[in-house]
Amino acid sequence: MQSTSLSCVTFPLFILFPQQSGLYEYKIFGGLADIPPKLCADVYMDLDFRKKWDQYVKELYEETYDGEKVIYWEVKYPFPLSNRDYVYIRESREMDVQGRKIWVVLAKSVAVPQCPEKPGIIRVKSYKQSLVIESDGKAGSKVYMYYFDNPGGMIPTWLVNWAAKSGVPAFLKDIQKACLNYSKTHGC
Repeated sequence: MQSTSLSCVTFPLFILFPQQSGLYEYKIFGGLADIPPKLCADVYMDLDFRKKWDQYVKELYEETYDGEKVIYWEVKYPFPLSNRDYVYIRESREMDVQGRKIWVVLAKSVAVPQCPEKPGIIRVKSYKQSLVIESDGKAGSKVYMYYFDNPGGMIPTWLVNWAAKSGVPAFLKDIQKACLNYSKTHGC
């Protein structure tokens, strides 16, 4: 188990058994002190704002195909690797569970003929993520995330697993910073 900290953020990283691909699934539990759960959920769902704070976004938009909202996301990869793109659906719900407000976001990759693969970019065909956010009982949030993707291509499995192991906690640190900026720019 690995633990990372940034001032008031702590996320232990649990690594699950590998999929048939040899890649790992990740579970993260942690807290974002002083970040209310609604703000965290709003930042996570705001694709336009994500383009401003996520340095790895090359292209990101949502379209409706056959009555279903689909997200296209191209991610910048470092040279000499090819960029990756994702086509996925996601659903967000605000729930009341025994008096506790809980925000749940589910996402998974889909194949959509209107979003064909692009030359020079590798399509991530296996992606799934679950995010649960609730109040920590104070001014902050408790966060649970489950994450898996298979970036495809010729990247060694050990490198993919290392990147996910360090990248997922780094993403959560970035979202904390984004939440602080979001509340300043959106008057939250």
